Amino acid sequence: MQFIKKTSSSTILLRLFVKLALVLIVIFVIIFLLNKIDFPAPKKEIENIISNENFKIVK
Repeated sequence: MQFIKKTSSSTILLRLFVKLALVLIVIFVIIFLLNKIDFPAPKKEIENIISNENFKIVK
C-alpha cells in the first residue's frame, strides 16, 4: 500500500500565482509588440451620401 503525499494549500496557491503571472506577461508582450507595428493611415476620406428616400418616419 502506497502513501499519498498531500501538498499544502500554499504550494497550490503559489503554482496558481506563477501561472497567472506568466499569462499576464505573455499578454503584455503581445500588446507591446502590436503597438510597435506601424499601420498606415487611410489616405482617402470615406464619405457615404445617404439619400432621404431610405428613411421611414416611425411615430
